[in-house]
Amino acid sequence: MSKQHLYLVDGSGYIFRAYHRLPPLTDPTGTPVGAVYGFTAMLWKLITELANAEAPTHLAVILDAGSITFRNDMYDQYKANRPPPPDDLIPQFPLIRDAVRAFSVPCIEQEGVEADDIIASYALAALAADFNVTIVSSDKDLMQLIQPGIDCLDTMKNARIDRAEVVAKFGVPPEQVGDVLALMGDSVDNVPGVRGVGPKTAAELIQAYGSVEGVIANIDAIKKPKLRETLAASIADARLSRELVRLKDDIPLAVPLADLTLRHPPHEPLAKFLAKHGFRALLSKLGREAEAANAIPVAADAPDRVPFVHADYETILDLAQLDAWIADATSCGIVAVDTETTSIDQCRASLLGISLATCAGRACYIPLNHVQGEGLLAEKLPQLAETDVIARLNPLFADPSVLKIGQNLKYDLIVLKRHGVPVLAPFDDTMLLSYALDAGRWNHGMDDLSTRHLGHTPIAFKDVTGGARGKWDFSQVGLREATDYAAEDADVTFRLHAGFKARLWREQVTQIYELVDRPLVPVIAQMEMHGIRVDRSALAGLSAAYEIEIARLEGEIHEIAGGPFTIGSPKQLGEVLFERMGLKSGKKSSKTGAWTTDVSELERLAGEGHAIATKVLDWRQHSKLKSTYTDALQAQINPDTDRVHTNYALAATSTGRLSSNDPNLQNIPIRTELGRRIRHAFVAAPGHVLMAADYNQIELRLVAHIADVPELKTVYAEGGDVHALTAQEVFGELTRDTRARAKTINFSIIYGISAFGLAQRLGIDRGEAARYIDLYFSRFPGIRNYMAETIAAAKEHGFVTTLFGRKAHVPLIFSKNMGERQFAERAAVNARVQGTAADIIKRAMVQMPGALTAAGLTGTKMLLQVHDELVFEVPDSEVSAATPVIRETMANAHRPLVDLSIPLGVEIGTGPSWGDAH
Repeated sequence: MSKQHLYLVDGSGYIFRAYHRLPPLTDPTGTPVGAVYGFTAMLWKLITELANAEAPTHLAVILDAGSITFRNDMYDQYKANRPPPPDDLIPQFPLIRDAVRAFSVPCIEQEGVEADDIIASYALAALAADFNVTIVSSDKDLMQLIQPGIDCLDTMKNARIDRAEVVAKFGVPPEQVGDVLALMGDSVDNVPGVRGVGPKTAAELIQAYGSVEGVIANIDAIKKPKLRETLAASIADARLSRELVRLKDDIPLAVPLADLTLRHPPHEPLAKFLAKHGFRALLSKLGREAEAANAIPVAADAPDRVPFVHADYETILDLAQLDAWIADATSCGIVAVDTETTSIDQCRASLLGISLATCAGRACYIPLNHVQGEGLLAEKLPQLAETDVIARLNPLFADPSVLKIGQNLKYDLIVLKRHGVPVLAPFDDTMLLSYALDAGRWNHGMDDLSTRHLGHTPIAFKDVTGGARGKWDFSQVGLREATDYAAEDADVTFRLHAGFKARLWREQVTQIYELVDRPLVPVIAQMEMHGIRVDRSALAGLSAAYEIEIARLEGEIHEIAGGPFTIGSPKQLGEVLFERMGLKSGKKSSKTGAWTTDVSELERLAGEGHAIATKVLDWRQHSKLKSTYTDALQAQINPDTDRVHTNYALAATSTGRLSSNDPNLQNIPIRTELGRRIRHAFVAAPGHVLMAADYNQIELRLVAHIADVPELKTVYAEGGDVHALTAQEVFGELTRDTRARAKTINFSIIYGISAFGLAQRLGIDRGEAARYIDLYFSRFPGIRNYMAETIAAAKEHGFVTTLFGRKAHVPLIFSKNMGERQFAERAAVNARVQGTAADIIKRAMVQMPGALTAAGLTGTKMLLQVHDELVFEVPDSEVSAATPVIRETMANAHRPLVDLSIPLGVEIGTGPSWGDAH
């Protein structure tokens, strides 16, 4: 049975947030109710989200009963500097208490003590009763209470505050926060503290001496004369301040814990309260929720059961309508956002409209640039001016108290930023939520997710445009049809979010989403917008050279074959090789009956000495490089920026790795001179260099840690050569040849390669390859054990987990087909290592902008991520300073989330081009 979980809401904090976030409002009697409305919406949102996500069993709102407490007896100037509440807020306090009771939630307050003291008393009493406790507040005083079983929830940032967060904020653990607060004082509460001692100095003193009393006892040992003198003169103030900030945690509980049980808000009292004060939007929401509760579920795991009614979606055509929607989104504190554009290219697309949703079934579309007719006959339909809409939406999308939700939000962030609407945190991405929960199980596109989780198939793009996405201009869709399609996307996104957030905590993937994937979104968006320069003339020169080489190879192939044929046709190539030329061992496809001419078959023939196979492989490589890179890259240069802007897919792989497309910059071959020549076409801007920072053997290092291989860990700790060690262990000698073979073995075996596969890579027979594998495992038994344990875990759970908690599902592990099952076993072994490596470089990317900014390196920009490498554009003047910052950030990217027993090596190079940086 799971533990009971008590949530304690710091009501005072909610009240003042509500008061300052909304414009003045009055109810039908003329009473000010702006803060009441905001407080009610915030409490409703909190209860709903918690019920969906974390299922608290108990909840109470704690308020201050008055301004005079026992602390005023200790110090009559306590809080003396605080101004009285605003005149229009005072009559709202009793109404806020009514609001809490309308939700059937206990509202607790007590004369002579502060809300913080009540919270402390309830928190410790609940902890003693074996509850978990969450304090809904970001108040620094309450952070003293954090310990195992007690944390804080900052709803402004939608983030948990635990021991690690407190240490990061104050430099000391929660049990010493009160001592730091006492030394630094508080001008708002008029806690005197020690004059001239700020947060940093206070933390250093408590780190050194443990407490206020410890500092006092060691004043003579303090080396700074002025600080020593100040402390000596402030002993009384320091001791007084320590008592003022100390929470009174033994107050008798006015309401027993058992009476704090959280119940679903009763409809009638809440409806009566909302109607009395004219809260029509909230009353409408209550009605929709009541309908939803009685609706027939459309899917077993549907997080929201409100029916989809397209006629209810609004088309926003005047500013008053738009203002009402913005006010609704602000009061709800949550809004789903989607954009409609002219292109799938995020860096070139023009904005056609924006859709919003504030709850299930309530969505709208704001058309901006829809037209009627084509070409010169096109006329703009009546719509709001784009500049007016942007000006109105900017405050909403920048509001830190409003959670913005998107599906593949990175695309919308870029489009909106380019059009003058930056979207600031907090935000969530339903695609990435799905990815954190179900990577490897299915894809994470919105239509598929809607069908799977909501039982609803959205309107298809082709049904409103007559063509595929990217092939037909959405601007010519009529406003009603456009609203049905676009608002539905926002509605679906809103509903998916509720369900996914509920699972996130239960399925223990909160960390990977909150600390790796979600914060990466704006970082990747900025990288994509910045792009990378390419030398068009260099690419054109390579295309011409490849064209000559392709023609030469084609002639030689035709000559060997005894006549012309289409080399790019697998069917014709197979007939030439195995029928006309009579080469042996050709195999046919079971589906088509055609001869197999894939890479492995051609490499086999080349290994047997057949020149035509070698030349066809060369022809294919030159053709691919020309069509995929040197020709395509020229066409993909953005005329506005003179750069290439790749698109990173954030949820495309089962291991957590990013993938790059349009253009794909991750598959440029680097093992051949041909591929390296393409990298030389990626160049730095004038006055800059490109810097390539690459993790050295990160996956082998992670194997050494995860599999606990002492020999490998020692080599890495001493900066030695792991391939040399393997050569010595497996072959008994270290030569250039044995080291090369050892390198192949190291990188092959950790991915579960078979004896057959290793034999192919090394060009040896299968028996010898099997002997090498057995010898390898006998020298490093930890690796065999790691692989066996990983496969066993995958068979038990259906997924494996990286060191950071990312789940990679391997559904084929249960297949009855042996080939599929063996493939899944190799994928499972690979996923733990490759997935952890992917998490580490993502963490490096998340932390990099802050590290560069803190070092004053404002000109250094991160441009690309390619497997284990990050590419930067660095001003000449910043190279020497940027190098150690980038190396340090990458080498420590895993901290503090994961401790590694091996160091992470980072190799850094610079040059005028990407190729020169290696």
